[in-house]
Amino acid sequence: MTLLVTGGTGFVMSVLGREWLGSDPAARLVILDSAPLDAAAQRYFDPVKDRLSVIVADVTQPAGWAAALARHDIRYIAHGATVTPLSRGTAAEARREPEAESPARIVDVNVMGTVAVLEWARSQPHLQRFIYVSSGAVYKHNGPDRPGEPLPEDGYVMPRRLYGISKLASELITERYGDLFGLSTASVRPSSVYGTMDRVTASRNFRHVPNRIAHLALEGAREIRVNTLDAVGDYLHVEDLAHGIICLLRAPRLRYSAYNVAYGATASIRDLIGWAAEKVPGLTGRITGADEADILQDPSLKDGMWGAYDISRITCETGWRPRPLREALHAYMDWITAHPGVSAQPARRGA
Repeated sequence: MTLLVTGGTGFVMSVLGREWLGSDPAARLVILDSAPLDAAAQRYFDPVKDRLSVIVADVTQPAGWAAALARHDIRYIAHGATVTPLSRGTAAEARREPEAESPARIVDVNVMGTVAVLEWARSQPHLQRFIYVSSGAVYKHNGPDRPGEPLPEDGYVMPRRLYGISKLASELITERYGDLFGLSTASVRPSSVYGTMDRVTASRNFRHVPNRIAHLALEGAREIRVNTLDAVGDYLHVEDLAHGIICLLRAPRLRYSAYNVAYGATASIRDLIGWAAEKVPGLTGRITGADEADILQDPSLKDGMWGAYDISRITCETGWRPRPLREALHAYMDWITAHPGVSAQPARRGA
């Protein structure tokens, strides 16, 4: 029972691979990534390294990896190799437009990399499931039409940035390949993901709010400077996301082409700081100007891609549900403490 994970030396996909190996002692994992395992990933996979194979190659160049994959009896694929050009969180980062640095590379990896893997997948007679790891970035900034409801998978899709555009294109390409060649395919749309193995890599340098709050709290900050305490997000621990994807990989049948995998409700910065303070007593949040803020968020973004995602599809089909967010945040803080340096963040301004 071998799973191919593309992008598996990074954040989300490394956790998916590790959870796959931990779910069954007979499971095996093949990672295809342009980067080898870094020191953190080597330690992370060390207990299961006898069931792991890593192929270092450019996903857009199948001549460099197709022959190596042929040596493995791959039955499942989770395709997550991507370039993630996101920049938000502080005033300095908000002024930067990372998509302008290498737009052609974003489209090449995020779209043509998907095509390359699908081309290989359609030649595999024993392949049971292909899951494309998309993103909530495919959604609009508003919706649903009835305020207060979580965002469903149908409708409300209108990406405006290259990242979301490339993700939606790959979703549609994945679905069409499934129709054309009889592949069992689906795409997953995670909300804002944080947690285990969240660190800077060659393809991703972005920290969601729970990551920032957890690190600032554990680094000894007595107060977290924010421009607002009311901004919200649907935040999902990466291990919960991995379990959801595994449920979809193993499901006997999938009824839909796209599934939200999210917490299913929003939490505010005020909520997150309050839960972090239960682990680090005395921690508070202080509202300050945007240029001084450790965390800069827009409190008006409360729906669409920024709001709660409807998770009824995956829950009804597989029974999957995430842990309570408070419990998951505490687990992440414990993991950071137990693994110093793995996801260390840049020093706080003024510290």
